Amino acid sequence: MSDPSNPHTESSAGGHAPRARSLLPTPFATFTLSVYEDDEGKEHLAVTLGDLSPEAGEAAPLLRIHSECLTGDALFSLRCDCGFQLEHALQRIAVEGRGALLYLRQEGRGIGLANKIRAYALQDQGHDTVEANVRLGFPPDARSYDIALAILEDLGLRSARLMTNNPRKIQALEAAGITVTERVSIECGRNPHNENYLATKAGRLGHLMRPE
Repeated sequence: MSDPSNPHTESSAGGHAPRARSLLPTPFATFTLSVYEDDEGKEHLAVTLGDLSPEAGEAAPLLRIHSECLTGDALFSLRCDCGFQLEHALQRIAVEGRGALLYLRQEGRGIGLANKIRAYALQDQGHDTVEANVRLGFPPDARSYDIALAILEDLGLRSARLMTNNPRKIQALEAAGITVTERVSIECGRNPHNENYLATKAGRLGHLMRPE
């Protein structure tokens, strides 16, 4: 990977070179933070640690593809498990000393912040997370992983142990020729405020989670 102090990095990823890059010290490790821009001008992040090349370790590196959740990631919301998953993923990568977390700017499973809060209001009235999105005129999950694939190409990451409960992420990577050598479960943060949300993700969105 290129020098983290140099934001003007050449890329083979179809024009998706990082727009900026620096070190990111955290309580878990000092990561490299790279900013990428998609075709619509939205900025996304790659948080990486160590050598991601296939020769660098016996096992493929850990990878987490995390969609932005302002309320969970920054405001400590208990309505979801997003913030817990973000912290857990960074900790796991730090312990192994090698891996990547992609932070994709697609709030609310792709419907945006205001619409997510409208969906929350519908959930307060008794609708589940899927019903709320549909009542607002959106699909249950409107996310795309195209920019994630471009970032992974730039990073040279062709195989990974994917931290996810969502089979759609595995399918998206494998369809692009990226080998998922292992699915690493990432179940954390269950509490009375998100029990129905997690049950809906498992029952209606097909997420692979242990029954409680």
